[in-house]
Amino acid sequence: MKDGAAPARFRWLPPFLRPPVGMEVRQEQIFLLVGAAALFAGYDANVFGLALPQIQTSLHIPNNQVGPTISYFRLATIAALLICASADLIGRRRLLLYTILGQAIGTLLTAATQDYGQFVAAQILTRVFGYAEEMLCFVVIAEEMAAAARGWANGGLATFYYLGAVAAAVVFAGINLLPEGWRAIYVVGAMPLFFVAWLRRRMPETRRFDELAVVSQTRTKAALAWSLVRDLAREHPWRFLTVLVTAGAYGFAISPATSLGPMFVQTAYHYSPAQATALFLPVTLISLALAILTGRLSDRIGRKPVSFAMVALSGTCFVFFYAGVPALWMPLLWLLGFFGFFCGDALIAGYALEIMPTRYRATVSGLRYLVEVSAGAVSLALEGRLYDRFGGHGPAIQWLMAAIPLTLLAVLFLPEPAGRTLEEMAA
Repeated sequence: MKDGAAPARFRWLPPFLRPPVGMEVRQEQIFLLVGAAALFAGYDANVFGLALPQIQTSLHIPNNQVGPTISYFRLATIAALLICASADLIGRRRLLLYTILGQAIGTLLTAATQDYGQFVAAQILTRVFGYAEEMLCFVVIAEEMAAAARGWANGGLATFYYLGAVAAAVVFAGINLLPEGWRAIYVVGAMPLFFVAWLRRRMPETRRFDELAVVSQTRTKAALAWSLVRDLAREHPWRFLTVLVTAGAYGFAISPATSLGPMFVQTAYHYSPAQATALFLPVTLISLALAILTGRLSDRIGRKPVSFAMVALSGTCFVFFYAGVPALWMPLLWLLGFFGFFCGDALIAGYALEIMPTRYRATVSGLRYLVEVSAGAVSLALEGRLYDRFGGHGPAIQWLMAAIPLTLLAVLFLPEPAGRTLEEMAA
C-alpha cells in the first residue's frame, strides 16, 4: 500500500476472508467493480445449464445437439479475443465499459428469441462481450492487487461467480411460476448489468497500463499491435506455449462436465427445478468461503500445488459424478467437482497473467481464453457424437475427461509467481 493512500477495510467480508495484506480503498473499489462482472457471468452461465431442459423443449433441441449447441456459442471467443487484445492498445477501463453494456443488450435479446437460430445468435452476441469482460477482469486483478494478495483476489473472483450461480438457482426455482418461463430469467439477469455499467463510469485506468501508455504514446496503434504479437512469440515462447496447453487441455476435459451437469441431475436423477435448486444452493454457499480460502492458500504455499490439486479434484469428482453413482453420494461429488473447477479455472486464468509483462497481458488473456473455450467447443461437439455411440451423456463425458492428466503435467512446467511482483516475473 502506498504512503498516504486511504486503507481499504473490506467490512463487507468476515475477518477470516479478508485479504492477507493491507490494500488501498482504490483497490477495494476496483475489486468490487470487476467482481460484479464475474457475478453476472456466473448467473448467465448457470441459467443456461439449469434451464436447459426447458429451453430444449421450447426450442425443440434434440439430445445429441445439446453439446454442439454450446460449442456454437463458443465461436464468440474469436471476436472476444480481438476486443480483449485491443485493451493492450487503448486501455482496460474503456473496454470494460463497452463489454458490460454489450453483455446486457445481448442478454435482453436472448429473452426475446422465438426460435433456435435466434437463440444461438443472441447467445453468441452475449458471449462475445461476456468472454471479453471475463478476460479483462483477470487482467485488472493481476495489475491492481497487491503481490501477496493476487491469489486471494483470484479466489474472490471465483466466489463472485459462485454468487451468480446462487442467484441463478434461486430464480430458476420459480421457473414454472414466472411469466414466459426461462425467458424471464434472462430479463432478470440483464437489468443489473446496466446498473454496473453506470457504476463503472468513474472506474480508473490501471496504473501499470498508464505507465506503459506514456512510453508507447509516440507509436501508431497498428505498429503496436504487430510488435505485441512479434515480441511475445520471441521473448516468452515456452512460457506462453505452456499456458496455452494448460488452458486448452483443461477446457477440453472440463467443459462438457460443467455445462451439462444441471441437465444431468434433472434427467438422470429426475430432479424437478425446485429440487435442483435445493441441491445447488447449499453446495454453492459452502463453496463461497472455500474459494477465497483456497486463493489465500495459494498466496502462502504457491499457485502450482494449489492449481494442481484443484484440477485433479475436479477431474476425479466429475468422472465419478457422471458414472451415475447412488443418489446419496451425488451431492458431495457435485460440491467437490464444481468447487475444484471454479477454483482451478480462476487460478489458471490468473496464473497466465502473473507470469507475463504488462504490455502483453490483455493479449495473453485473450489468447488463453480463446484456446480454452475453443478446446471446450471441440469437446462439446464431440460429446454429441459420443452420445450417439454410447447412448448417454454420462459415458460420453467420462471419455472426454481423459485430457485432465495433460493439464496436470502442463501445470508442473509453469513458473511459480506467488509472492513475487509482476515485474520480477516478467524479468
